[in-house]
Amino acid sequence: MNTSTFPKTLPSAEDIALARESGRVLSTVLQTRAETHQIDFHDEQGTVRTVSIPTSALRLLLDVLTEIGRGNAVSIIPIHAELTTQEAADVLNVSRPFLVQLLEQGEIPFHKVGTHRRVRYQDLIDYKNRIDAKRRKALEELAAQAQELGMGY
Repeated sequence: MNTSTFPKTLPSAEDIALARESGRVLSTVLQTRAETHQIDFHDEQGTVRTVSIPTSALRLLLDVLTEIGRGNAVSIIPIHAELTTQEAADVLNVSRPFLVQLLEQGEIPFHKVGTHRRVRYQDLIDYKNRIDAKRRKALEELAAQAQELGMGY
């Protein structure tokens, strides 16, 4: 099974409109307290197939539709997934060489499969959360200094 799917293009205007409408309908369905839902799929020959879907999966689908409805491309990555260095760099929105540097400096744990580095998705998110917290703290300190110095913002 492919552990990650990185979209190559942004959604089309038609996809955006369809995602918005589908998301509105799905959100009303999710207002019930049911643990599973049944959905009927109709193929081009008119055959109907009923599928039971867990509510948690439908909530994830609603999140995906919401993002597509905003014009965003969406990636789904299992939390336990192991990513290539390029996939991990894409998640962090950094270059692959920069990510490799972080790995070699011990900032993010990794292991090798043969000669290839692999990064656990959860380790990547833990790193991102640590960096984001440091950035927020630095920004708060700068804002406090600006207030103390009466810099007008």
